[in-house]
Amino acid sequence: MIGFLVAGLVIGALARLIVPGKQHLGILATLALGLVGSLIGGLIAQFFGTGSIWELNVLGFVLAVVAAVLLIGVAESVAGRNRAVRR
Repeated sequence: MIGFLVAGLVIGALARLIVPGKQHLGILATLALGLVGSLIGGLIAQFFGTGSIWELNVLGFVLAVVAAVLLIGVAESVAGRNRAVRR
């Protein structure tokens, strides 16, 4: 469980480094998006037959980072839209 949380944090941090510009996400949002990204990446890697969702493999890791990048983009667009409405 702790390894899963650490992997989610690493994946979320890598995704934030890849996304251009400043993101207005806290550490908990980064962790959550990294965890969700790692689940999505693991499911897709399992679909391709590279191992179980709970195994750490290269394809699953790369897909997890890509999924987390997409999730951060969606989270930023939703948060930006909410900030524009409040003004």
